[in-house]
Amino acid sequence: MNKNLRQLFPITKEWVYLNHASCSPPPATAIEAMNKQLHDVQMNGSLNYHNWVAAKENCREMTANLLNVRSEQIAFLRNTSDGLSCIANGLKWNAGENIVTFQNEFPSNVYPWRRIRDAYKVELRFCPERHGRIDLDEFCRLIDDKTKVVAISAVQYASGFRADLPKIAKAARAVDALFVVDVIQAMGANPLNAEVDLFDAAAGAFHKWMLSPEGIGFLYLSDRARARIEPTLVGWISALHHEDFNDFEQEFKPGALAWETGTFASSLFYAVEDCLKLFDALGVEKINAYLLELTDFLCENLDREKYEIVSSRLTSEKSPIVCLQSKMGFSAGEIAATLRRQKIIVIPRGDRIRISPHIYNTKEDIEELIVALP
Repeated sequence: MNKNLRQLFPITKEWVYLNHASCSPPPATAIEAMNKQLHDVQMNGSLNYHNWVAAKENCREMTANLLNVRSEQIAFLRNTSDGLSCIANGLKWNAGENIVTFQNEFPSNVYPWRRIRDAYKVELRFCPERHGRIDLDEFCRLIDDKTKVVAISAVQYASGFRADLPKIAKAARAVDALFVVDVIQAMGANPLNAEVDLFDAAAGAFHKWMLSPEGIGFLYLSDRARARIEPTLVGWISALHHEDFNDFEQEFKPGALAWETGTFASSLFYAVEDCLKLFDALGVEKINAYLLELTDFLCENLDREKYEIVSSRLTSEKSPIVCLQSKMGFSAGEIAATLRRQKIIVIPRGDRIRISPHIYNTKEDIEELIVALP
């Protein structure tokens, strides 16, 4: 990556930050863009409201481009959990149906399905983890003619395992189940393509690999998913002609747009727009190649007598997330605390240390980490 990128991230003056799978520091330009919108409101009130809407619509178009979908198939929400809940709650459920997912999913991709299980007597099936991996043959064997939804993260938060999405999608399509993907740990760090990866619906947010402030998530619905999922959370902006305040019988907007209920924090969209422009300029494929280069460097130079690499590093399964376990008896919390005292930020995930560098990190950062590991 261009070393000038590092200047956009003042966090590098104080920390070696390797925790982008949790929450990322935004580039300076994103904060400037956000402050610009807030200053506009401060000085002009609502006079430039059309500019705020234009920024949001630009974000929608660029997000759609990242997923290779149409812009009206993208709705903005608060976070990933909102998106997954909208999918779960909008389907018509029958007792005896089942949902297939992974045992170690992030809770955002479990609780919406657990509520459906409890409310409708639907079975929730979990595939176990096997040595930091998901055995996708085992996973797909859980899918049968009673499966209504198959839900999985594109990249697993606690292992970095990257799923073969087309393989799962084909198993789901064979029984006419919807394939729902949590993309928050992939978006921006791994290329995604709804047409190639064959997912029917997806949810994510921008505060991890997309380098934006917290507060903006998104929902993607394919035409196939939209035909089955009804909006259960609606508001005035959901209406087709939302500025007509007298017609309460009008239709809702097409695609996913009906899920947008009201006004947003417009300043956040200015920040998201700035970050999306950065990703558009750099290209996700190049970003992914660079991040895999950094994480390969980590794995190749790690002291294997002291640490076990939990994450699969098979070419078809690896991601820019690397999880380690100590062989020396240190807990993940102890390791994270030791590194923090040396100005290096990683995060414990269960009994693992998770490392997730980004575009402004360097091999020198990784070398610092390797030396500092207890």
